[in-house]
Amino acid sequence: MEKERKKVQKPKRETESNNLYDVSCLFFQKGIMGSFLLISIFGLLLRVSVSLHSYSGAGSPPKFGDFEAQRHWMEITTNLPIKDWYSNTTYNDLSYWGLDYPPLTAYQSYFHGLFLKYFDPNSVSLFTSRGHETHFGKLLMRWTVLSSDLLIFFPAVLYFVFVYHGVNRSSGDKNDVAWHIAVILINPCLILIDHGHFQYNCISLGLTLGAVAAVLSRRNLLACVLFCLSLNHKQMSAYYAPAFFGHLFGSCLRRKNPPLEVLKLGLAVLGTFAIVWWPYLHSRDAFFGVLSRLAPFERGIYEDYVANFWCSTSILIKWKRLFTTPSLRFVSLVATTLTFLPSMIQQIFAPSSKGFLYGLLNSSFAFYLFSFQVHEKSILLPLLPATLLAMELPGVHSMLLMLCALLSMFPLLCRDKLVVPYMALYASSILLYLAPSGRRHIKKHLPRPMITFSIVTIHFVCSLTFHIIYLTIRPPEKYPYLFEAMIMNFCFSHLLGFTVYTNAKQWMLSRQFASGDKEKKLD
Repeated sequence: MEKERKKVQKPKRETESNNLYDVSCLFFQKGIMGSFLLISIFGLLLRVSVSLHSYSGAGSPPKFGDFEAQRHWMEITTNLPIKDWYSNTTYNDLSYWGLDYPPLTAYQSYFHGLFLKYFDPNSVSLFTSRGHETHFGKLLMRWTVLSSDLLIFFPAVLYFVFVYHGVNRSSGDKNDVAWHIAVILINPCLILIDHGHFQYNCISLGLTLGAVAAVLSRRNLLACVLFCLSLNHKQMSAYYAPAFFGHLFGSCLRRKNPPLEVLKLGLAVLGTFAIVWWPYLHSRDAFFGVLSRLAPFERGIYEDYVANFWCSTSILIKWKRLFTTPSLRFVSLVATTLTFLPSMIQQIFAPSSKGFLYGLLNSSFAFYLFSFQVHEKSILLPLLPATLLAMELPGVHSMLLMLCALLSMFPLLCRDKLVVPYMALYASSILLYLAPSGRRHIKKHLPRPMITFSIVTIHFVCSLTFHIIYLTIRPPEKYPYLFEAMIMNFCFSHLLGFTVYTNAKQWMLSRQFASGDKEKKLD
């Protein structure tokens, strides 16, 4: 029996080795690496172009916006001891953009703050730098985002594409791989939020993407460490937690010694969290002081106009008036859990690479549509796995999802005076899907052309109408947010439909799994 097992295993190792060799040839001999560099340069130029425009809260005292929040965190972390970063003190007024992200964001702010302090000390000086908006200071701030993108998100994309197209041999055509790289790197929503509005989502999303690539390459310990780092940079990365848990736990159950495998992953998680949180583990008050900053329940179940269930239905049901915050927290928790649970269960019982990617998408959709305290910018979380699945999802669905996500952020970007870059990137997204590889991908997944054409036409007509109305017509005084509400309900209906469809797609993988595609026990 042992000899037979060795005979079976040897061809498997040879096949995996050949797969890696073939994908290496694809990247280096067929020019994929060159394509990646060219697309990266183009993506970088797009980011620089967007960064030349306005940003959140530009010239809007007294609290300005997200740009000032990020700068203020650099001011706090570079001037105060680490124990005071999350505490309300004489020198740290938490009511003025107090830190409300996990410690890794604080460490990132500290290192970026040192960079600003070296070149422009006035931009992070304690108290006197509030509202600092000099031209040089803004250039330095923009550079911190660009460098974060280049150092974390771009390499993560390369890692993912290398692994994904090594596992999925059917997608090995050079043009298709290059198109897939472009879809991930030239994500218009991410570019507009990070390099226009001003945030550092590229860091948490880059860490998550690295973790996804590690899972696909079966480096589960590395995946745990990278995903924990993502969680410790932005707590919204928890949108992906059910997918990671379901897939990794399901993989452990299929190994020879499941308890040992679970223990190893658990130790990796605890070790990573312990290192990141070490400065705040010395006392119970310090730990819970930071933890309390990460869950701002007092802000309500949603902010502004976001295309999720609670905001869209608030037209008919005034959730904030009729229910208390604790009751809404409980209801949203139940709704979110019930929505992501089927996807997570599917991965526990039938873990697969494709199912894991669908799990990431479905889990993040569940949180975006039903969880507590969702922002317009949170649409970036479902968009990441959607771009990773661009070769699997029908091309029309993928394109409409991207355009729907852009439209859902349109009112926010209008307030930031980012209409010009928004329109440019909206057009570039359409052109990307009309490129030869994009068109071929759309035609390949077009079961009913007439119905699909009708849906696309209706979407574009409605979308164009909403854009024109929002930019040219003033809403009635009695309903000042009428147009925002119309846009949000339009987008919500689309996103809900996408969620139902992608959950069904994931569960169809279980049927394939049961009918003969079941993977062998892992060593």
